[in-house]
Amino acid sequence: MEFKMPDIGEGVMEGEIVKWLVKEGDTVAEDQPLVEVMTDKATVVIPCPTGGRVQRIFVPEGQTARVGAVLVSFGSEAPAAPAPAPPAPEARREAPAPPRPEPARPEPARVGASRPLAADNGRHATAPAPQARTGRPLAAPATRRLAREAGLDLAEVRGTGPSGRITREDLLAHLDGRAHQPSLREAPIAAQVPQQEAAPAAPRPAATPPPPRPSFPAGPRPEQRIPLRGLRKRIAEKMRTSVDTAAHFTYVEECDMTELVKLRDSAEDLAKARGVKLSYLPFIIKAIIAGLKEYPYLNATLDDATQEIVLKGYYNIGIGAATDEGLTVFVVKDCDRKSMLDIAADIQYLGEAARTGTLKIDDLQGGTFTITSLGALGGILATPVINHPEVAILGVHKIRKRPVVRDDQIVVRDICYLSISLDHRVIDGHVGAQFMQRVVQLLEDPWLLMLGA
Repeated sequence: MEFKMPDIGEGVMEGEIVKWLVKEGDTVAEDQPLVEVMTDKATVVIPCPTGGRVQRIFVPEGQTARVGAVLVSFGSEAPAAPAPAPPAPEARREAPAPPRPEPARPEPARVGASRPLAADNGRHATAPAPQARTGRPLAAPATRRLAREAGLDLAEVRGTGPSGRITREDLLAHLDGRAHQPSLREAPIAAQVPQQEAAPAAPRPAATPPPPRPSFPAGPRPEQRIPLRGLRKRIAEKMRTSVDTAAHFTYVEECDMTELVKLRDSAEDLAKARGVKLSYLPFIIKAIIAGLKEYPYLNATLDDATQEIVLKGYYNIGIGAATDEGLTVFVVKDCDRKSMLDIAADIQYLGEAARTGTLKIDDLQGGTFTITSLGALGGILATPVINHPEVAILGVHKIRKRPVVRDDQIVVRDICYLSISLDHRVIDGHVGAQFMQRVVQLLEDPWLLMLGA
């Protein structure tokens, strides 16, 4: 049986083979993790379509396969002698690592089942301390490739990620330190005091000449050239398509989150008792859905081929997540039908899957509206790029205590800015502003969300 590259969907026509999780001659079971494939959004794990024995792997790691290309063949009989492998592009290759376990998806919050805790989206997140590692260093496939190209043993690099995981930044910092040149030396500056000259008139001091310019050590100025490929290349292509296609404009509004901060803090213990770490995102998602129901053209895509606006009758909210390989957008499905704790449970499950590279293809598809949030690193404001072919994306920025005027009095409130980028081909400015004002109204008085107002 030949297994071909599946249709990943949403315009993705090919994927890069990142890592085979089996080898020729292995006996596998149906739905066992088979191969990691990097799409334009994330690295996804494709499972075995059947049980049996792996006869031949047709596409080696690092190569790209188009949808419909044969990836691997299976059979029940003993395997034939494997075909000679094509010459490897690198000097040395690493043996495939065993598949990473997929994080267990929590049960729905309403039944009271225990769930793993998720990092808070906002003000209480802390970076994990680096941990000592033994054996094979932990690193993403893209990081390993970069190390091989630089001729560097990852065992020499100190990782700062979870469980000592080596990130791309750790590797670049190590390479930069290895190539560091000696510090600049200042040449000694000799003080020069010229003699005063006598003049027929009253004597005057001579001007002091400027000090000599310091000398700098000669030497090469190091550079690095990193191939644009894998997920970073896919992100570059998708962002270029969005900017070249959509007519972007951004609208920014201030939002007083004081009451939402109180409500979320008061509900935190209840969420913990049900195994969920409650962030601000579920509340923001519920406010967005209320706004989308009133202004449905923001919950849409634009089909450029047929020149049709496709209004969506469902609410699947994409959330941008930072990973070692780049930005990934996972999708929380049917948010209008779920409680806030259900949404919180989905966010923590999908966020952990994004960080560990175990997202499924379905977790990346079907989005109708996207949120981008950096939590505590959210800054004051930004102008997000629309997740094509959607027509709107909301940026959520850092919540900060600020002095504001209320009833002619200066008071301290929890303030953040919301910035929405819209496709002006579909959304007029006043419609985008009306949508934002509705979202702000619900977040400033979150009890309205509880009442469904």
